[in-house]
Amino acid sequence: MEVIKEKNGSELKVSVVGRLDTMTSRVLEEKLKNDTEGIKLLTLDFSHLEYISSAGLQVLLRLHRKMGNNRGTMQIRGVTSMIREVFDITGFTEIFHI
Repeated sequence: MEVIKEKNGSELKVSVVGRLDTMTSRVLEEKLKNDTEGIKLLTLDFSHLEYISSAGLQVLLRLHRKMGNNRGTMQIRGVTSMIREVFDITGFTEIFHI
């Protein structure tokens, strides 16, 4: 998995490339741990995300909660049909701004 971050003031765009699974979800969480402080808009670009597991979904929930606690917003862009199907099945389309 590759994580590409672009910060612009109080906005952070994160592009995730590859797989977000049990092995890589902790890496993503660690890479964003301190980067979300002071961020009001977190955009996750999943254009090149190939797979997401329940461990990856848990990381997204924690990020969403953290952004809410910081009075910020998290949005997800570039969702492929396969990732969208996972979000639909799990009900995450009702939680996240996609």
